[in-house]
Amino acid sequence: MGNIFLEITVILCLASALSFIAKILKQPTILAYILTGVLVGPLGLFHIQNQDFFKALADLGITFLLFILGLEIRVREFPSVGITAFVLSIFQILATFVLGFGLSLFLNFSLISSLYISVALSLSSTVIVVKLISDKKDLHSLYGKLSLGVLIVQNFFAIAVLILLSSFNSKEAISGLQLLFTFFKGAFLLLTLWYLSIKVFPRVIEALSASSETLFLASIAWVFLLSLIVSSPFFGFSIEVGGFLAGLSLSNSFANYQIIAKVKILRDFFIVLFFVLLGLKMNFSDVVAAFFPALALSAFVLLIKPFIIMFLLRFMGFRKRTSFLTGISLGQISEFSPIIIFFGLRLGHIPGNIISLITLVSLFTFTFSTYKILNANWLYLKLAPYLNFLEKGETPAEQLIHSDKKLTDFKDHVVLIGADQMGESVLDALVGTNKEVIVIDFDPAIVKKLKNKNVHRLFGDISDSEIKNLAKIHSASLIVSTIPDVEDNLLLLRELKHKKSKARVIVTALDSSDAKVLYSEGADYVVLPHLAGGRQLAKIIEKDLDEISDLRTKDLAFL
Repeated sequence: MGNIFLEITVILCLASALSFIAKILKQPTILAYILTGVLVGPLGLFHIQNQDFFKALADLGITFLLFILGLEIRVREFPSVGITAFVLSIFQILATFVLGFGLSLFLNFSLISSLYISVALSLSSTVIVVKLISDKKDLHSLYGKLSLGVLIVQNFFAIAVLILLSSFNSKEAISGLQLLFTFFKGAFLLLTLWYLSIKVFPRVIEALSASSETLFLASIAWVFLLSLIVSSPFFGFSIEVGGFLAGLSLSNSFANYQIIAKVKILRDFFIVLFFVLLGLKMNFSDVVAAFFPALALSAFVLLIKPFIIMFLLRFMGFRKRTSFLTGISLGQISEFSPIIIFFGLRLGHIPGNIISLITLVSLFTFTFSTYKILNANWLYLKLAPYLNFLEKGETPAEQLIHSDKKLTDFKDHVVLIGADQMGESVLDALVGTNKEVIVIDFDPAIVKKLKNKNVHRLFGDISDSEIKNLAKIHSASLIVSTIPDVEDNLLLLRELKHKKSKARVIVTALDSSDAKVLYSEGADYVVLPHLAGGRQLAKIIEKDLDEISDLRTKDLAFL
């Protein structure tokens, strides 16, 4: 026990130090965990004797990771991903799989190994992409929504692969009859759990939620119980699949986010050990042999995979900026990729050197894609003149949807950027004026909702120069931006200053530091939602508290 405690202490201390360095270098912490394993494994900084113990903990980490993924998936909300993201995902996975398979065969990997490698290359990292796009406040931009939609479909694909793999025994040949039996077992489990999640679990969760400790303990017990059931000889799935199904069965409960918050801490601890184990599994001789193949596969993921996505979006009618940013965002492999490879190794389908190969590809693609995503706008500005092949003239996906007037005739009009929430209130005030109003929004649902309004609508991103030209922002008299993205607002202000526009500009910021920067760049007024809300509440209190009921009635009608 003393040795185990010492080994855990060394691993956690080293992982913590490397995580701190990764944070400074703006790199995902997953890299730090893998490097921890490399340092104590192939490089021999510290000898780990109890690898079986760490493997058991790593299996728990994957189980809790999939449990939370299942909790975060709401089946009823899946259609909100949109047909565009769904079609893009399917063709991206197919194209990347086929090309990746061909490249793997060219690099002299076996047929089965090439299949596993091509599946691993087809997926992108949800953790990295969502974290970085969220940090840039682009999660609700058009390319952000497309990227998120693709990741959701990819996650379902990854889970389907894991369910399929978990039904096979070690080194067992795959037969059509076994595939059919696996399908029926999986369908039976899903239907049973779906019924329980609708009829039974909501009442159980409601009864347990009175105590957060009891709710947490019962949730963990359900993960272990279902994992035990699905891994029984009858079903033959893995415990990790049981974790996902346990989460999916609780995803529609009102307390699912409370469960997620509790379990995330537990998951983070165990998942650290999984990625450390990946590093431990690397063999120094395998790393040397896999280095150049890993470089070739990483180049494919970093360069070819983004262009596959860009070309698909081009043919779907998107502008080059949206296509470029979406492709750049998805140019890495997934945290699921090593998990799938780990399953293949466990089943005896692939040799151990494939673990070293995919771990190296993870290190290369996670590192370089992070910097690509963080500097995507700068890269686009530099490369935009050479990306005209990504547009095919008419762009029905992001065109002007409605206008009763020629665009060239717009002058002294009002441009509203963002028509959701705050923007909707602003729009109601603008519609009552005699000014022509152009609304720009990157959410197609919001644009469609404005169909009956007497406004001109543009579906696109304000940071796209083509959208700016269509909206004639340089000849507008007033521009109101309700989006809090400081980078987009700064680009807008600087372009207006460069063009010597006389438009009055109102923008939005989330904090005072951003507001000061926007004012220094020429904004006429910066809306700070918390400040504006506080002032409005102060006026209500000072004026007449009896008006609260009237305001409540108006707000409820608006909602």
